[in-house]
Amino acid sequence: MGTVTTSTVTTSTVTSNIVTTDISLLRLLQLSSVGLPVGGFAFSQGMEYAIDQGWVKNKAEVSDWIGLQLQQSVARIDLPVLQRCMAAAKQQDTERLLELNDLVLACRETKELRLNDTAMGEALFRLMGSLHIETPFKRLDEMSFVTLFAIAASHWNLKADLASLGFAWSWLENQIAAATKLVPLGQTQAQELLGELQTDIRHAIAMSLTIEEDRIGAGLPAIAIASAQHETQYSRLFRS
Repeated sequence: MGTVTTSTVTTSTVTSNIVTTDISLLRLLQLSSVGLPVGGFAFSQGMEYAIDQGWVKNKAEVSDWIGLQLQQSVARIDLPVLQRCMAAAKQQDTERLLELNDLVLACRETKELRLNDTAMGEALFRLMGSLHIETPFKRLDEMSFVTLFAIAASHWNLKADLASLGFAWSWLENQIAAATKLVPLGQTQAQELLGELQTDIRHAIAMSLTIEEDRIGAGLPAIAIASAQHETQYSRLFRS
């Protein structure tokens, strides 16, 4: 009888662990999916202008453009803020969350880059309301997508490293999707790029963990110029 009881407990524990792991993975996939209705596909983050001007012309140059932005912007702004927001959300520290939200928005170098962040943030805010995830924001507040992504990830009990992975993957996938339309790239080349730049995600997350708060920020002049010039570009597919 004792043996049967032990076996039952062990089986129950293993089953519980598997279910928890599966749910976390599914929530991560949901949050980082290109199907998440936040409009990330509408923004090229200056790439459309860069391609129009001939700065980026082929797969190798797309890789350089995206890889540099991942290492010098996402790793130095978005991911460090995301990790800190998750900690603040876990502690229900509203003042800290609002402070970090202001910080990440202040790091956006152009009106279009800020619009990219807040438009996606507003869309995620509406979705989170439907999913019954509370936030410290009100409608019409300026909300960073990074902040809200962190709140949702914390609500679903994701670990910060997994949330960082999902956020970076989502950003990368949207950028490559933009390049696929604009260069244009074939679907095979797009998949090759996704595979090649996966290692950069790992490096970006590792770097983000070393960034002190007073060092959060980035300066990428070509991307800022491309984003600013894109606003008056004669013909465009993307909002930024």
